[in-house]
Amino acid sequence: MRSQLFIAGSIASLVGFASSFTIVLAGLVAVGATDREAASGLLVLSLAMGAVGMWASWRLRQPIGIVWSTPGAALLVSTGDVEGGYRAALGAFVVAGVLTVIAGLWRPLARWIALIPGPLASALLAGVLLPVCFAPARSMVDEPWLTAPVIIVWVVLFRFARRWAVPGALVAAVLAIVIAQPDSAADFAPAWPAFTASWPSFHLGTMVGLGLPLFIVTMASQNVAGMAVLRSFGYTPPLRPLLLTTGAATVAGAPFGAHGINLAAITAALLAGPDAHPQPERRWVAGVVSGGAYLFLGLLAGVATALVASAPPLLIAAVAGLALFGALTGALAGAMADAQLRDAAVITLVVSASGISAVGISAPFWGLAAGLLFHAATRHWRPVSES
Repeated sequence: MRSQLFIAGSIASLVGFASSFTIVLAGLVAVGATDREAASGLLVLSLAMGAVGMWASWRLRQPIGIVWSTPGAALLVSTGDVEGGYRAALGAFVVAGVLTVIAGLWRPLARWIALIPGPLASALLAGVLLPVCFAPARSMVDEPWLTAPVIIVWVVLFRFARRWAVPGALVAAVLAIVIAQPDSAADFAPAWPAFTASWPSFHLGTMVGLGLPLFIVTMASQNVAGMAVLRSFGYTPPLRPLLLTTGAATVAGAPFGAHGINLAAITAALLAGPDAHPQPERRWVAGVVSGGAYLFLGLLAGVATALVASAPPLLIAAVAGLALFGALTGALAGAMADAQLRDAAVITLVVSASGISAVGISAPFWGLAAGLLFHAATRHWRPVSES
């Protein structure tokens, strides 16, 4: 039974890391990080996730999975260059972390986030994910011989072993790169990542346009969803200390490139479900093992960054897009679930995905603002039936 707990915790971390590290690296690079700074961000995120996950699981005696914000990383990709450059993006990470701490200390803030209609929050997430999910189609046009095997492996594993679909696609991408570009194999040689810190700067447009959407997306799609998954398996951990700890870890890690640390949602089921252990009171050990595995995986940040740097950018973006298809499907379903909010959700989605920037504030903020304003203006309005 102990081996079962060890396997469950290890698989959860391996799947979580392999499925989304390309998105994290792509997001950091998109907002101005160098390869060295992106590797630092991946390292610090992994170490913080591991330490907080181990502490929370041991302290609460519940299988608490702590991960980076994959939707937040997708937000970075879709946002791209920000006013003030990379240091301003780090300032936005600090803002998102501070808001998470405030949500833990001051309950009204968490309630305000909860007041955002679910379909609009899902539409915001879908608008953030949609541009990233275009990448597989674009890569098929520009790099068909490299991309086709990756997509085929993803489809086959998606059908027969879904949790391994993205890691399998990543392996296929590595093999395709090595076969097509043999000289690039040397770039995968082990390299120890280094801590690289930059002092964050604070630009109003970037704080509002990136920091606030990063907080909202992370709260809605990670922390709230993660609590729902845990409750579905009979666990009710106190949210306040988890928000305080993950928010503080985000603030501390932001100068090193940590964009967001939060509760696990998808991999939480691997830790909290019966496959981890038949006795629910023993599954917290899987959470500790998962945290320890993230500490080890963080040491691979240099190798992971070398892989991304040596590969055709569109191919890595394609792997990231494939990793987010499941999240996009769920977000679209949630956005369209309520017929009365469907129009407002579509407006939120379209504006969020548009890539616009106004007064230094990026599209996701304007998408949510447009959806909320439309909802407020039309919620008491009923169309006159045609005779």
